Amino acid sequence: MGGYSLSDLWSILVMQGFSGLSLFSVLLLMALGLAIIFGQMGVINMAHGEFMTIGAYTIYFFSKITEKYFPGLMPFYFVVAIIAAFSIAFLIGYLVEYVLIRHLYKRPLDTLLATWGLSLIMQQIFRSMFGAREVSATLPNWLMGSWKPTPDIDIPLNGLFVMAMSIVVTLVVVLFLYRSNWGLKVRATTQNRIMAGAVGINTRKIDRITFATGCGIAGIAGACFTTIASTGPTSGSLYIVDTFLVVVFGGSASLFGTVASAFTIAQAQSILTFFMTNAMGKVVTLLAIIIILMMRPEGLFTSKVRK
Repeated sequence: MGGYSLSDLWSILVMQGFSGLSLFSVLLLMALGLAIIFGQMGVINMAHGEFMTIGAYTIYFFSKITEKYFPGLMPFYFVVAIIAAFSIAFLIGYLVEYVLIRHLYKRPLDTLLATWGLSLIMQQIFRSMFGAREVSATLPNWLMGSWKPTPDIDIPLNGLFVMAMSIVVTLVVVLFLYRSNWGLKVRATTQNRIMAGAVGINTRKIDRITFATGCGIAGIAGACFTTIASTGPTSGSLYIVDTFLVVVFGGSASLFGTVASAFTIAQAQSILTFFMTNAMGKVVTLLAIIIILMMRPEGLFTSKVRK
């Protein structure tokens, strides 16, 4: 089969499958934030990728500051930088919702155009601040190297970290949405905004915090992205189409569907692009998704809402 032995094919499938898991982790973190913004609020945020870039540049900035002024803290800076990436993206998202998004609810085309313009502005700000070239953060030693379960299989430690981070963030999002007072208010606002306001829920505040939280999660995705690739002004925009695809394919209001969709798309792209060209692998994946969506327009999973 293409000159590969069965042992070679098994090793390739395992390593490409793990590479797909790394892509899955970044896509999942991006899609979780977008599922909250798009699925729960109905806002088409084309600048979502730029919030991922904010998180990536935050890690880069912290790495350079730590490396230059506090080299003894290099093993510890990354965890602090992840918290900072979430916080900075959250605060900027909060400001964007207050200044721009709150005026455009129930106007999806306007939100698409406005946030697309915002993404271009943010990309230019990144170029002015960090330059047009891609940059890479200096990672702590515990993220370097690999784990070899067998002599033929080599799994990078940074990929394991990204997967662990995506699992933790997913569990936290699920707990907050389905086991917290804030999550109850978010779901009430989503299902019936007028009734939620009538029982005393501050729907404007819920909208603002929800949008900011989605942006903050994208910041965490950017932090994880720095462990597997370099960062440039347009890095986030390269993921925005795949992220929307994940949310729509999984079901726009279903977190479980988002997880399943991200896993399916990432694994398909990773394995197909090894045996085909990168472009052809993505084309085949996209065609398969289109065919499935033609048969099931609501996506893989849908949330049950009482009518």
